[in-house]
Amino acid sequence: MTTIFLAEDQKLLNTALATLLSLEDDLEVIGTSTDGEDALSSIITKNPDVAILDIEMPKLSGLDVAQQIHLLRLPIKVIILTTFANAQYFAQAVAADVNGYLLKDNPTEQLVKAIHEVLDGKTIFSPELVSTIISAEKNPLTKRELDVLKEIKTGKSSKDIAKAVFLSEGTVRNYISSILSKTGTSSRIEALNVAEKNKWI
Repeated sequence: MTTIFLAEDQKLLNTALATLLSLEDDLEVIGTSTDGEDALSSIITKNPDVAILDIEMPKLSGLDVAQQIHLLRLPIKVIILTTFANAQYFAQAVAADVNGYLLKDNPTEQLVKAIHEVLDGKTIFSPELVSTIISAEKNPLTKRELDVLKEIKTGKSSKDIAKAVFLSEGTVRNYISSILSKTGTSSRIEALNVAEKNKWI
């Protein structure tokens, strides 16, 4: 029998997921928690085979808990279950040596399959998640366009940007048009927001 500990701050989802996993003949949910601090304490005490962790929880995040499990060298498989297709979160999860990183909107059957696969020594990352992150990380902007965008962030006019990056005002306007086109936006502020969201600047 594989023992599971589930940490999810949304109580309704926590209860529903625990119930669904318990319906599996070879899985037993031995504890649940809605905050990271309690989850870590309970995981250390109960020593489950698998810990399924949400990322955003009170007190400690799921990534904090995963990192502690890794640092303590506990023989526990860790699966992150999240709504966030976030490159930074993903990098932190990989650094914490998690065994799985799945999205919450995937079917329960996929989670059950992932549990079995990580117990077999595999590392499972949701294909949709990896695809989203790779897509987000592909920065379409050139170095010069990024230089212009960084100056836009300071609130400078096209004329002042031109002086700062040693270009003509007309060239700066061309770069700005290219930036708007590549980011699919209609204003400098929107383009800046897209670049910051994707961590291009």
